[in-house]
Amino acid sequence: MDAGLLLLRVVAGLLVAGHGVQKVSYRLGGHGLAGGTEEFRHDGFRGGKLTAVVAGASQIGAGLFLTAGLLTPLAAMAAMGVMTVAGTVKWPKGLWVQNDGYEYPMVLVVVSAALALTGPGKWSLDHALGLTPWPLWIVLAAIVIGPASGLLTRVVLHRTPTVTERTPHAPAAD
Repeated sequence: MDAGLLLLRVVAGLLVAGHGVQKVSYRLGGHGLAGGTEEFRHDGFRGGKLTAVVAGASQIGAGLFLTAGLLTPLAAMAAMGVMTVAGTVKWPKGLWVQNDGYEYPMVLVVVSAALALTGPGKWSLDHALGLTPWPLWIVLAAIVIGPASGLLTRVVLHRTPTVTERTPHAPAAD
């Protein structure tokens, strides 16, 4: 069981972190901070560079903490929050990823919730530091607060994109 949790944490955590790296840099196929900023504007968000930096840093931090199994419920909460925001952007396109739907963000939200519920396993920093098992109330709070914070973020930062922002175009270069 611990080997399975390790595999799940490492793969899901690195995918979430990599998603964040793409938002703020040219690494892993990203378009730099200017490209991340433009992506958020195109998707109808306020905040410009700050939104891109906070989202990218949240994804990188949550992903690395999940990978390490460190503060797992809190890392899962952060991952669920940012991936819920991503899901809201893709919601109008339907479920399936081939239509740019919300399938991928939903899988990462569910995997993060499952890791919060099961715990990170023995091969984790939480276990090495004696932090496991996490109290159920913390785990349940993380599972509720994560997606709720993502939905709240979407509501607070949402704006109607201009006509030029709605048309597909290449991301801006730095």
